[in-house]
Amino acid sequence: MKRIEKTQKTSLTAAEASALWLQYMGDSMAVCVYKYFLKIVENEDIKSILAYSLRLADGHLIKINDFFSKANFKLPKGFTEKDVNLHAPRLFSDSFLLFYSRIMTMHGISAYTLAITNAEREDIQNHFFECIVTSKELYQRIVKLGKTQPQYSHVPTISAPHEVEFVETAGFIANFIGDKRPLNISEISNLHFNSNKTGFIRSLSLAFSQVVENEEVRNFMLKNVKLAGQDAESFDEILLKDNLPIPNRWDAEITDSTISPFSDKLMLFHAALLVNAALSYYGAAIGASLRTDIILNYRSVFNHAMQAGALCYKLLVKNGWMEKQPEAIDRKGLSRK
Repeated sequence: MKRIEKTQKTSLTAAEASALWLQYMGDSMAVCVYKYFLKIVENEDIKSILAYSLRLADGHLIKINDFFSKANFKLPKGFTEKDVNLHAPRLFSDSFLLFYSRIMTMHGISAYTLAITNAEREDIQNHFFECIVTSKELYQRIVKLGKTQPQYSHVPTISAPHEVEFVETAGFIANFIGDKRPLNISEISNLHFNSNKTGFIRSLSLAFSQVVENEEVRNFMLKNVKLAGQDAESFDEILLKDNLPIPNRWDAEITDSTISPFSDKLMLFHAALLVNAALSYYGAAIGASLRTDIILNYRSVFNHAMQAGALCYKLLVKNGWMEKQPEAIDRKGLSRK
């Protein structure tokens, strides 16, 4: 009985193993990225935030190692010191480093929330709850400092309604031709959020395209620059029609360096990570949109992300850079032996 209880306390469900496995991959990448950032940053306030981000990522790796070790689960290789060049010159401005931290912290909080809802073990739930608590502190520090930066983009505000109203016609949803009703607050929030994040994908892909060595990966990055740029502009166009502000762009915060701080493997994995996250955010935005033209725009953008994701994974596999996630036992394969 004690042996069974011990096994239950250390074994991992597929959901728990998946969340920890993906977190290990992401945080091992983050360690490389933030070590480089700390080599080039000059602003002391931003440096403090980057150092805290690095400490959190390092701590996560130690905790995941412990979970996997006790479950006799093989750690992924992830990313190591071989995937970062700490002697590479500056590729990003300090402001971009802060913006990068904000976007990636958003991703982390979303992933931790999902992991908690799928975890059965209390200690693993507590691990991800702790990740949320520390990420909350990090995110609030980033936003507080970010608001002092000239490039910070505030989410649009609207006038407070004076009374409660109800929708009286299905045309509220179906109006595609002719005059369109103003954007509602959910649509505004999602359009601004996705414009900001998709613009970030464009800028990061642009930076990577300057320094990547593999020609096919460079071509992918350039294609991503084009598609993400078009998609961000499509969100901006809808916002501008209602005279709403659009997010700032970050291309000008990238230097002219052509010496890579990261391995091609890391940069391509990073792109795949962002594309995968974008698909989730676009899907959620489609569900919250009540104007046909916006839904159709998201469908187009979603297809672009699907194309980028497929090419990303094809290149990762082709170059032997894609680690295989643990799988269920291949019963059919065993029966054929």
